[in-house]
Amino acid sequence: MFATYLIGLREGLEATLVVSILVAFLVKSQRRDRLPQVWAGVGLAVVLSVLFGWLIEYTSTSLLARSEDRELFEAVTSVAAVVFVTWMIFWMRRAARTIAGELRGKLTEALAVGSLAVAGMAFLAVIREGLETALIFYSAAQGAAGDSGPLLALIGGIVTAVMLGVLLYASALRINLSKFFTWTGALLILVAAGILKYGVHDFQEAGVLPGLNDLAFDITSTLDPSTWYAALLAGMFNVTPAPTVLETIAWVGYAVPVLLLFLRPARRTPKPTATTTVTERGADTGTEAEAEAASTPQRA
Repeated sequence: MFATYLIGLREGLEATLVVSILVAFLVKSQRRDRLPQVWAGVGLAVVLSVLFGWLIEYTSTSLLARSEDRELFEAVTSVAAVVFVTWMIFWMRRAARTIAGELRGKLTEALAVGSLAVAGMAFLAVIREGLETALIFYSAAQGAAGDSGPLLALIGGIVTAVMLGVLLYASALRINLSKFFTWTGALLILVAAGILKYGVHDFQEAGVLPGLNDLAFDITSTLDPSTWYAALLAGMFNVTPAPTVLETIAWVGYAVPVLLLFLRPARRTPKPTATTTVTERGADTGTEAEAEAASTPQRA
């Protein structure tokens, strides 16, 4: 369940930061009249994300009659989830320092167009996170049919993210978001490796890939599946005591290189001679200011 909580927390905080940046910009620009359009776009994105998650679950449980078809569907969604996780992690690592400026620029253009453009901009800013969350959650929670624990953990992560976002916006809380996204990103890479391993297993059960009975190793006597720590490893990272050869290759082949690339120190750009700070007027310029604005949106 920790894996799904982490998914909700990570994706929820990204969406919350985006919304708080948009709201802060409108408040500082004396355009509070456009806030209802922002919330309308956010609400529509949330509703469509929930419907997307329901559609995935309905397709798997009701529309696919044969077990082979269900296994293949789950395998494809697992691979898609891994692609989204990988892209999201590296995108956030690259864009975190400039996201505030980019959002404000797009919102300025939307304000010039009209209320529908403002709502559409807020919708697009949130819907990506919502669709990713639905797909990743479905893939991470496979095998937990009839168990409400993963769903409750996901909701708990999202609620935690919203609370953190509100506190950040109110300047009541300051956290190092760079370290937060680095640690959660590394953990999500391990979660994604487990999802990919699960997808490979589904491909094997569907008959698409061979080697379903070819085990890489069997440490069941050491790592008893009935113990709490074995269940924790399986639930978080899909580490099982008797994986197949292809499952093991997929887990290691994804986790090791992606972790090395993600944890590699980012290339630093030369700092300007004069330090620019974020003021209450919102006059934030330069790389440092963009990073600060993205991390802690200021209250009007």
